[in-house]
Amino acid sequence: MEKTVFISYRRTNVPWALAVFQHLTHHGFDVFFDFMGIASGDFERVIIENIRSRVHFLILLTPSALERCAEPGDWFRREIEEAMACRRNIVPMMLESFDFGAPGIASHLTGDLALLKRYNGLSVPPEYFEAAMTKLRDKFLNVMLDAVPRPPSETARSAAKVQQRAAATAPAVQEEELTAQDWFERGNSAPSIEEKLRCYGEAIRLKPDFVEAYNNRGVSRRDKSDLDGALKDYDEAIRLKPDFVEAYNNRGVSRRDKSDLDGALKDYDEAIRLRPDDPAAYNNRGNARRDKGDLDGALKDYDQAIRLRPDDPSAYNNRGNARCDKSDLDGALKDYDEAIRLRPDDAAAYINRGNARCDKSDLDGALKDYDEAIRLRPDDAAAYVNRGNARRDKGDLNDALKDFDDAIRLEPNDAAAYNNRGVWRHDKGDLQGALKDFDEAIHLEADNAAAYNNRGTARRHNGDPDGAEMDFAEERRLRAVLGPRDE
Repeated sequence: MEKTVFISYRRTNVPWALAVFQHLTHHGFDVFFDFMGIASGDFERVIIENIRSRVHFLILLTPSALERCAEPGDWFRREIEEAMACRRNIVPMMLESFDFGAPGIASHLTGDLALLKRYNGLSVPPEYFEAAMTKLRDKFLNVMLDAVPRPPSETARSAAKVQQRAAATAPAVQEEELTAQDWFERGNSAPSIEEKLRCYGEAIRLKPDFVEAYNNRGVSRRDKSDLDGALKDYDEAIRLKPDFVEAYNNRGVSRRDKSDLDGALKDYDEAIRLRPDDPAAYNNRGNARRDKGDLDGALKDYDQAIRLRPDDPSAYNNRGNARCDKSDLDGALKDYDEAIRLRPDDAAAYINRGNARCDKSDLDGALKDYDEAIRLRPDDAAAYVNRGNARRDKGDLNDALKDFDDAIRLEPNDAAAYNNRGVWRHDKGDLQGALKDFDEAIHLEADNAAAYNNRGTARRHNGDPDGAEMDFAEERRLRAVLGPRDE
């Protein structure tokens, strides 16, 4: 039996990889896996040569393992493709209920990865780990191989020895760790936020230092609008792993949600310092810089994000927003066009392009964009508000009112919808109805300068000059505080 093995895995599944390494090493196998991380200068050479010099290639497959395979330069995919090209003995090890036929997995099996389904795979339940490993040794690794392994260079051989020594001194993996991995993967594929929180919580209970589980629970808590809980989880993930780029990125997003822009910028800066080629960090930092009014800095970040990932629709959409803020409507429209080409079902990009078209006085084009946004996302109040404004500008007042009513029905706390309906009512001569809407807009959003201006105009027309002057004074104060971006 040839006993040289390469283990390919996602970093989140290191307990599984370590458990397989420990078992096979105990039974006399020469096993390589990237346990500690390899210096970037040697990484490609070490990985490729160790695949080519080993007969068996084990792929640890969990429900989330294939998700990033479409990203440029994804090493998990590259390892698999190299093993296929070298005709290694490839053994898919199916962990945590991995199923090739599941819709969320089948969609990632593109190109050469589609061939993975043809390989004879091994199911590895945590509670029957030892039995699965016996089957792996006796059946899956006990095969003849026609392809001749290529001897590695001294650099690759030395790097393998370093990784093996480090893994050999690691504590034995316990069943609780593998069960925690199982709960983690269940959380990744859970259909509801509540179920995700339950699964990640159970993973953390079984493995209190499970940094990825803290990070993912933080994401779920943010999705539930529990920003304080999300921040606690990101803090813990970073405490456990101070170089965890994803946790800095995610904490920055939640800090931005809480209007802590300085804190968000610090997190994005740290993410970029740790991983200078991370497009998500540049995209996120661009958003925070735009919120701070630093449009030039934001544009630089979006440019960098697009350079690193030219097929990211969100970066084009965000750069379009910044270009709109800079009054570069033609540049913004080009960005929105590209965002929509890359992601034709992105309702937000249609809304933004509609807004830019309105600013260019292309009301017909804007209405088409708002119609498409509403078709894609029928419960988006902002799309109704914007379409109502465009319809009002076109003189279609009755349909405009329907849109404002729909926006308020969908989002009763949407100050913009009340403000715009108030403008419509004012235009129709319904001053009392307009005043009620402006009152509600200001009640919901006390710093809405436009609503104060509109209410002041309605009060003046309603014979209340003192009330009008108070509103105009408040509008001027807010404009001075908030600046022109909030007009």
